[in-house]
Amino acid sequence: MNRLFLLDAYALIYRSYFAFINAPRVNSKGLNTSTMLGFVNTLDQLIKNEKPTHIAVAFDMHGPTFRHDMFPAYKAQREEMPEDIRKAIPYIREIIKGYKIPIIEKEGFEADDVIGTLAKTAEKEGFQVFMVTPDKDYAQLVSENIFMYKPKRMGNEMEILGIEQVCEKFEITNPLQVIDVLGLMGDTSDNIPGCPGIGPKTAMKLVGEFGGIEGVYQNINKLKGKQKESLEKFEEQVRMSRTLATIILDVPVEFNQEELIMSDPDYVHLRDIFTELEFRALAERILPASTKTIAPPKPAPEFEQGTLFSIPEQTQTESVSIHDDIRSTTHLYHLINNEEQIKELVSKLEKQPAFCFDTETTGLDPHTDKLVGLSFCFKPTEAFYIPVPADQNKAIAIVQLFKAVFANEDILKIGQNMKFDILFLSGYSIEVKGNYFDTMVAHYLIQPELRHNLDYLSEIYLGYKKVATEELIGKNGKNQLNMRQVDLEQIKEYACEDADITFQLMPLLDAELEKATVKNLFTEVEMPLLKVLVQMELAGLRIDPKVLDDYAVTLRTQIVELENNIIELAGEHFNISSPKQLGYILFDKLLLDPKAKKTKTKQYSTGEEILVNLVDKHPIINMILEHRGLKKLLSTYVEALPKLINPKTGKIHSSFNQTIAATGRLSSTNPNLQNIPIRTENGREIRKAFIPSDDEHIFLSADYSQIELRIMAAVSGDKVMTEAFHNGEDIHAATASKIFGIPISEVTSEMRRKAKTANFGILYGISAFGLAQRLNIPRGEAKQLIDDYFANFSMVKDYMDSQLVLARERGYVETIMGRKRYLSDINSANASVRAFAERNAINAPIQGSAADIIKVAMINISKRFDEKSFHSKMILQVHDELNFDVLKTELEAVKMVVKYEMENAVKLAVPIEVEMDAAENWLLAH
Repeated sequence: MNRLFLLDAYALIYRSYFAFINAPRVNSKGLNTSTMLGFVNTLDQLIKNEKPTHIAVAFDMHGPTFRHDMFPAYKAQREEMPEDIRKAIPYIREIIKGYKIPIIEKEGFEADDVIGTLAKTAEKEGFQVFMVTPDKDYAQLVSENIFMYKPKRMGNEMEILGIEQVCEKFEITNPLQVIDVLGLMGDTSDNIPGCPGIGPKTAMKLVGEFGGIEGVYQNINKLKGKQKESLEKFEEQVRMSRTLATIILDVPVEFNQEELIMSDPDYVHLRDIFTELEFRALAERILPASTKTIAPPKPAPEFEQGTLFSIPEQTQTESVSIHDDIRSTTHLYHLINNEEQIKELVSKLEKQPAFCFDTETTGLDPHTDKLVGLSFCFKPTEAFYIPVPADQNKAIAIVQLFKAVFANEDILKIGQNMKFDILFLSGYSIEVKGNYFDTMVAHYLIQPELRHNLDYLSEIYLGYKKVATEELIGKNGKNQLNMRQVDLEQIKEYACEDADITFQLMPLLDAELEKATVKNLFTEVEMPLLKVLVQMELAGLRIDPKVLDDYAVTLRTQIVELENNIIELAGEHFNISSPKQLGYILFDKLLLDPKAKKTKTKQYSTGEEILVNLVDKHPIINMILEHRGLKKLLSTYVEALPKLINPKTGKIHSSFNQTIAATGRLSSTNPNLQNIPIRTENGREIRKAFIPSDDEHIFLSADYSQIELRIMAAVSGDKVMTEAFHNGEDIHAATASKIFGIPISEVTSEMRRKAKTANFGILYGISAFGLAQRLNIPRGEAKQLIDDYFANFSMVKDYMDSQLVLARERGYVETIMGRKRYLSDINSANASVRAFAERNAINAPIQGSAADIIKVAMINISKRFDEKSFHSKMILQVHDELNFDVLKTELEAVKMVVKYEMENAVKLAVPIEVEMDAAENWLLAH
């Protein structure tokens, strides 16, 4: 799981300053470096001990915030920033820059609000978030996946606060009640007044007894004496204090995952800062030896003749050239702009054991955009760029000169995100044959959780900062250029640099693949699969716009009916899509929640998370949720899909991505066909629009039957589960029979439902609490269900326990084909953090193995289709399901090939079964 660490800069800066207040560190220039030293120590320990995948630092900006507008005395008592801290701030910003950590700040808001907004956004994106601060205000944000991280201080160990710790510390039942505690007791550090006479203990007692400030005032007559008198007198102040203490969660800041990824520091930059601050001991501890004494650069080794996937010994042992950037690097980049020069280059390429190639294009769509140029590299620091003219006939003539060398199967082709380049080349009748080495996919297998773009890989492996694309074409927007508008000399340097860097990365990543023991997975699965994905993307899927247009009418009718029913329940007309008007109806008129949250703009929060908790309060809530679901279905799929039909092909061409999901699963984008809803009737209707390419074809869908459970049976060796699969039994009914202790013939549909939920839930490490929620049963019954499950499937439990032991020893788990999932939190001292890693340790090998199996099946099916010269095509993969556009005359033969290759992709200790059907559309075939 991605782990985002958000640091409150000033909280840590002040903490560092006061840690050395009695023994300040001063350098030879008289500069007090205590604050900088403390900050670096904290940051370096955090990075080394916690190994965040993502990180950011939030600063307060100078100037008033909305809290000052509400309460002018807010923070008015604070003394002016100490001069030593003021002088330290620029250095600390440079240190953060040296660690390549983004700084996030927003005028009008405090770091608390920025961190709160990012934390909640990241949590929704599946992140585990750690707020690095000693500030108690952050406790209100703590949730299942958001934690407070208090660094070490004064000999004390660091402390991680989860829900349990916060509730224990504040004597409450929900972290959100921290806001009520602060509202009552006030906060002297921020000059929040609270209620006079109410201290921390009393505030916690009142909140514990009455649930919060609202409950206190609803029960004010139960209080006595000065306490009651003070609370009544200062009610407005208490409510204002609560608002002041509330961290805002909708600050307009962007959550860009890629920009927050933790990367190696700029050690040269850190060295310069440490030298100026005279941090000699710190430099010895933190900086690598290569940075302390910079060696003169030397060029990367040249390729030598070897096998297609072996790297000459010289390449593996010598280091590649390390330079700052293109301006400080000696390089030889050639512009090739006539046919004679092209033929000379082709002659050189044909003699190489391997070469790298890259394309420059007018855009990202290989079906509508055009090539601008090609670049090649077969020797470090030397590369060649060939401009491709806009005139299509001239362009084809030039590109065709490379047809033979691309088709030469004896030459290894190297690239970064090769699928993109190969798709563009296919538009010029170029087929790239032979073996591939995609550096992006290689790095994905080595470090699946990190980013894999060329800029990142270049800096990490080569110590080289490449020219950013934005330097050529500008940022996204109406003024952005396309590559054809860029100066020829500039684009030549840029394109050659990309090919050069990729070529230099290849031997380094090849060695890393060997070291990580995933080389075979790379050569036998991921690279052959790349070729299959190219064919699938080129094939595309046909949809029937009329089906979607007709369905849009149905959905709009349902939406109008829902709107009428909602308005009737509300008792007045209002705009259901307006959060402000909806908030008024739900909370001011219907009074569904007296504690309803408001945003910074004083509007009620009406997000899905809020509404789901109100479902039992009023029938209008379910209708609103259904209304939102239908509108999203209409806009995201029903209305959007026809607009994505390619005018040239008449089909939709989704992109299948190999390097996104850490589990090994493929994902699809533009559009995301894997997210089309299938659990609701309305969602399933969308599949009706996916049809064969013409009347001579039929839609075939083949789906693995319970593949993850079969993998679990095989890897665990559980005799009961294995026997059930060998006997062809209904596995869920068989499970119910065992855990309820009755003959399989007496298993009811409700029993089977519970067993099915347990079967799949246990694969994901579900807890008794989670199972109870899914089945809507008491926690005790859920716990008994899990206990009975493991009592009957004891070897499944043994397997899970053994996986945890292996994960703790090695720091990773792996699939049946050796794909690794690294689990940095598996030995965490924090129980919640560790538990999540433990669930991944159990599930990742199962889910990842399923991904491996279907990938192998796809490769083998593609080979068999080619061998048999089928006209039928594989067009879509959705997790455990493969879909085909099948020529009707080939249907039976195709079904035999698909079934055999899917069921025999790997050999398991249990039979693998595939269910398939053919029909006039995807819905009927599935």
